[in-house]
Amino acid sequence: MPDDAFFEVVLRQRACRSFESDPVGDEVIGQLLEAATHAPSAENRQPWVFVVVRRDALRDAIGAIFLRAWDSGAREHSTGRLDERLLAEVDEGARGGVASAPVLVVVCGDTEKSHPQALASSIFPAVQNLLLAAGAVGLGSALTTLAVIDRGGISTLLDLPSHIVPMAIVPLGWPSRTLGPPRREPFEAKTHRDMFGTPW
Repeated sequence: MPDDAFFEVVLRQRACRSFESDPVGDEVIGQLLEAATHAPSAENRQPWVFVVVRRDALRDAIGAIFLRAWDSGAREHSTGRLDERLLAEVDEGARGGVASAPVLVVVCGDTEKSHPQALASSIFPAVQNLLLAAGAVGLGSALTTLAVIDRGGISTLLDLPSHIVPMAIVPLGWPSRTLGPPRREPFEAKTHRDMFGTPW
């Protein structure tokens, strides 16, 4: 018997880039990170490292790195590729929305615990668990990777050792507006039966 609550969380999960300023307590963050660490990883090496950023100056500095990456070519790349509504949402996030979240979780990979080719496949399941857990408790969140284009800037800002590499930043906070349903193509459009080209 499927767990309806699980599917409800999965099917409504979507990005939030606009947040209330209300704080998110350590107990809630701990619950989300516990969920994140129950993700699978190659050889069960668990190479994830989380830096929970609440300090205003650090969040602002991360936001500045995000905006610099957006204005230095990412926005131009996305124009015409994203529909206008999504482009406006991402633009809003780049121009302070993401940095306004009361918590930024910088998700890093420990290169001493994972083969380089397996690192991303070990880190991003943990990120997905984090996103789903946030949705389950009513928090808004988003998978963002734009700021980590400047890995050196993020690493310097957070005093990361050389073997710890930032891979994603997940803003967390109470949404400032109601999130609509996620826009997804039907799974049938992406699925083949037995061999490519045979419709589901």
